[in-house]
Amino acid sequence: MAEKNQDGEKSIRVRRPIGVTLALIIGLIVVLSLGSVSFLNSYFQSKDARLTAEENNLTINSRSASSIEERLSSIRSNVFQLLDLQGVLSGGRNSPISRQSQSFFFERNMDMASVCVLSQDSFSSGNAGDIRMMNSRFFVANEIDESVQEEFFRQNQDALSRACMGETIAVNASPLFGRAAICLFFPYKENGRDQACCVTFSAESLVDILGTGSLNTSFMINDSDELLLHPDSERVLRGESMKNYPLVREMRGSNQNNDNARQIPYDEIDGQSGKKIPYYGAYQKISMCDIVVMTIVPLDTVLEGARAAARNNFYLTAAILCVSIILILFFARFAISRPLRRLSLAAYEIQKGNFNTPIISRLNFASKNEIGVLNRGTRDEQEFLNTFAKFTNQGVAKAIATKSIDFEPHLKDCTIFFSDIRGFTKISDGFKERFKEESAAEIITFLNDYMGRMVNCVTLSRGNIDKFEGDAIMGVWGILREDDLSFEKLPDSNPEKKRLAEEHSRHVKEDAINCIRGIIAMRYALMEYNKAAEIFTKEHAGELRARYKPHIQIGCGINTGRVTAGVMGGGEKMEYTAIGDAVNFASRTEATNKPCGTDILITEDTYSLIKGDYIRCEENGRSIKPEFAADEIVVERIPVTIEVKGKGEQHFYGVVNMPNFDIEKFFRGSDPDFKVDPDCARAVGPRGPKTMKEVRELLGIPTPDFEKVNLNEEENKTVVKPS
Repeated sequence: MAEKNQDGEKSIRVRRPIGVTLALIIGLIVVLSLGSVSFLNSYFQSKDARLTAEENNLTINSRSASSIEERLSSIRSNVFQLLDLQGVLSGGRNSPISRQSQSFFFERNMDMASVCVLSQDSFSSGNAGDIRMMNSRFFVANEIDESVQEEFFRQNQDALSRACMGETIAVNASPLFGRAAICLFFPYKENGRDQACCVTFSAESLVDILGTGSLNTSFMINDSDELLLHPDSERVLRGESMKNYPLVREMRGSNQNNDNARQIPYDEIDGQSGKKIPYYGAYQKISMCDIVVMTIVPLDTVLEGARAAARNNFYLTAAILCVSIILILFFARFAISRPLRRLSLAAYEIQKGNFNTPIISRLNFASKNEIGVLNRGTRDEQEFLNTFAKFTNQGVAKAIATKSIDFEPHLKDCTIFFSDIRGFTKISDGFKERFKEESAAEIITFLNDYMGRMVNCVTLSRGNIDKFEGDAIMGVWGILREDDLSFEKLPDSNPEKKRLAEEHSRHVKEDAINCIRGIIAMRYALMEYNKAAEIFTKEHAGELRARYKPHIQIGCGINTGRVTAGVMGGGEKMEYTAIGDAVNFASRTEATNKPCGTDILITEDTYSLIKGDYIRCEENGRSIKPEFAADEIVVERIPVTIEVKGKGEQHFYGVVNMPNFDIEKFFRGSDPDFKVDPDCARAVGPRGPKTMKEVRELLGIPTPDFEKVNLNEEENKTVVKPS
C-alpha cells in the first residue's frame, strides 16, 4: 500500500519486511549477549576512573600547596632572622661582622638574589633607613645586571606601598630577570617606620616542588592572578595573566564562600580546534601572600582506559555480529538469494536495452515482501522505459513517469524560445579542416559543453527542452502546466470567467518571466564558456592537431502565444512538442538578432504581457511594485518593424538586463558550491549592462545601420538562378 512519509513523498508499506526479520535476529543476539554488559561495564569503569582522578588530583594539589607554603615560610623566617641579627650586631649594618653575616647567609641561600628593606618614598626622595643586601654571586652566575633589581622595584612601587601598609604580596620577577624568579613583599617595622622587606629569589626550587606528573599539571598564581610558577617556563617569563582562565574565574567567584581549598570540573577551549576539553581542577590557598596553588588534569586522559575497554567491547560486538551474519546468510539463501538472482538477470537484460525480456514475466509479483515490491517496480520500469525510448525531452519523460501528461492535442498559452550559434557553419568547417575524420567527435564535444550549460539554464528556470536541431535549441515554458482554457467559453457576465482569466494570465506571465530569467542567465553561462574555451585552447596550443573550443556568439528569440501541444509521430517514434504560429514567430525572432545587433529579442506579444509589472514604461509610470522588483527587466525597442502575417506590423525588443538578477542564487539551484566568476558577472545583474550599446560592447556585437537592415536576410539561405 502506498502512503506518504514525513517529507510528503510516496513510499511502500510492506506487510512482512525482510529487513525487520533480519534486524530482529541481529538485535536479539547483540542486545542479549553484549549490550547490557558493555554498557554497565563502561559506566562503572568511567565512574571509578573519575573518582580516582579526583582523589589523586586533590592529593597532589594539597601536597604541593603544603610544600610551597613550607618553603615560603622558611624563606621568610631565614630572612627575618638575618635582619634581626643585623639589628643587634655592634657597629651597625655596615660593620665587617654584619657584612660577613650577609655573606654567610647568601652562601647558604644561593638561590636568593637580594634582601631589601624599603620605604614608600625610597624612589621619590630617598630614605636613609633603606637596606639593600645584594647576592652578587647570584647576579654574576645568572648573567644578570644588578640594576635589574632596582628597575623591578620601580615598576612595582604599588606592591611596595601595599606591603608598607601591612599586606604580604608575591610578584612575578621573571620577565625582568629572564629566568623564573619571585619577589615577596613582607610588611616590616623598625624604629616605628612602616617599611617593606623585599625578598627576591630564584623560583626553580619551587618548580621542582610542584613537579608535573604524566597526567596532572600544577601551577601557582598570586593575588592579581599573575602566573608565578608553571612547568612551561615560557609562560612565566612572559608574565602571563591567568585572570580569564576558567578555573581561576571559578575560584574567584567562590571567594564569597571563603573556599580556601576546593576541586571543581570545568571546560577549557582548545586554541587550535575550538573544542571544549573537560578538566578537573583543584586549588588551595596558602596562608602567605594570598598565593593559590592549582592542579589540573584533563578528563579525556583520565577516561582513556575506560574508553579502551569500550573499544574492546566494540570489537567483541563486531565478532558476534560476524557470527550473526553467517546465520543470516544461511537464512537469506532461501528467502532472498534465489528470487534476487532472477531479478538481477532481468535488470541485466534491461541494462542492455532489452526492455521486453521474457524474464520479467516470470518474476513473482504476488509476494508481499521487498522482493515482491522490486519485482513489481521492475515491471513498471519496463513499461516506462518502452515509452521513454520514444521521447527525448526530460520534462516530458518525467511527466510520463508520474502519469501527469495529456497525450491528446490541446491548446496552450506558452512562451517559446529558440537559440542558434552565429556562424556555426564556419565553425564546423574549421573543425573539419583541422581534425579531418576526427572532426565529428570534436564538434560533438564542443556542442555538448555549450549545450550542457544552456540546458542547465533552461532547467533551472523551469523550462523544458523541446528539441535540438544541430546547433539550435528550442525550449518551451508552460507546456507541461495544466492549462484548461474552457473558461473562455463562459459568458462575459459570469464572474468566474474573470477570475479564471486572471489566474491564467498570471501563470502565462510567470512562464514568460521564467523564460527571460533563464535566457539572460545563458548570457552569463556563455561568457563562462568562452572564458573556459580560451583557457582550453591555450592549454592545447602546442599539440600537433591542437584541440580547441571556439569563441561563440548566440542569438535568442522569445515569443509568447497560443500553441498546439501534443504527441506527434507514431509507430516507433513519437515526440511531445508544440507547434503553431507562435512557435514559428519565435524562430523568426531568433533569426532577427543578427541584423538587429542583439543577442536576446522578445516579441511585442511577450513585451505587452509583462511590461506592466516588470518593465519601467509609460503604462506603469516608469515604476515597478516591490513584489516584482526582483525580476525587473530592462529592454530597448529595436527601431525597425516587421510585417507578421495576421498580426500586422510588429516591433522587437532587445533584452538589456535584469538588474536585480542574483547569479549565485540562480546557479546554486544545480550546484550548491557555485561561485560567481567576477569577469563574467558583467553579463547580468547589478554589474550588468544598462543599455543595448553596453550589451553590444560587452559581447563584441557591431552596431547595425538600421536604415539598411534587412530583416529577411536570414531567411534567404539559397538563391535560385536559371540554369
